[in-house]
Amino acid sequence: MQETAEDADPQGGARGGTDRPRRPELLIITGMSGAGRSTTGKALEDLGWFVVDNLPPQMLEPLAELAARAGQAIPRLAVVVDVRGRSFFAELTEALAGLDTRHVSLRVLFLDATDDVLVRRFEGVRRPHPLQGEDRIVDGIARERTLTGELRARADVVVDSSSFNVHQLGSLVASLFEAERAEDLRVTVMSFGFKYGTPADAEHVADVRFIPNPHWDPELRPLTGQDAPVAAFVLAAEGATPFLDRYESALHPVFDGYRRESKRYATIAVGCTGGKHRSVAMAEELGARLRRDGLTVRVLHRDLGRE
Repeated sequence: MQETAEDADPQGGARGGTDRPRRPELLIITGMSGAGRSTTGKALEDLGWFVVDNLPPQMLEPLAELAARAGQAIPRLAVVVDVRGRSFFAELTEALAGLDTRHVSLRVLFLDATDDVLVRRFEGVRRPHPLQGEDRIVDGIARERTLTGELRARADVVVDSSSFNVHQLGSLVASLFEAERAEDLRVTVMSFGFKYGTPADAEHVADVRFIPNPHWDPELRPLTGQDAPVAAFVLAAEGATPFLDRYESALHPVFDGYRRESKRYATIAVGCTGGKHRSVAMAEELGARLRRDGLTVRVLHRDLGRE
């Protein structure tokens, strides 16, 4: 494996595992209120991370220095920063830009969800949005989206929790952050149904609706793309294998670029009409191919079971 920027010694020498310990990891957890920051923090604590909740951005640099001095005593540190900090939150972008990354390996995780889901969650717990004031919940959400737009754009990982319950979100966080090596590129291949909307956290979207729909076959209709008869039908369809061949080849230069830019996560969304047959089978096959190429891959079916 090629040496990454994070494996290089600041003095120019290679930093091997026996020569020098890896920098502590600092993960900033932020995003929309109601999107699952507390659930994410608890999931990371269960994985052995040291989690600090509602930290003012001005404390990030001292905390990073403390983690660096502690070395392997605090190898993985997560900090939740959100609009509860009011004026502090507006300074987060500046604090991140000024953070001395010689001390820590920095990443930003942004939790998001659709407006209607966020409204339902706030109504369910009968609590106001922290920014709504005397207005409606949707007004507070709109203000928060404006405030967090720049952070979302610069985040290393964006997770859309709209379709997850707390247990599913915790499992997703665990799969993203447990026992990972800092230099790994972790790829999520997600199937979805266009009729439920395009995933907000996908960097790449593939449309496989050009493949004949197994829904119209009475024997295949009750099955899913995870069942062998449906998978065989989809993969044998005209154009399916050439599409996978070329799409797989097209992704590798992208992944190489991500590694050069120290981007560690990629989400590829594969969509059909309902997210039950074609996209599921194609996502499973694409995930298997990328694993054979040596990538760390998880396959997720967002809309399976919704029909």
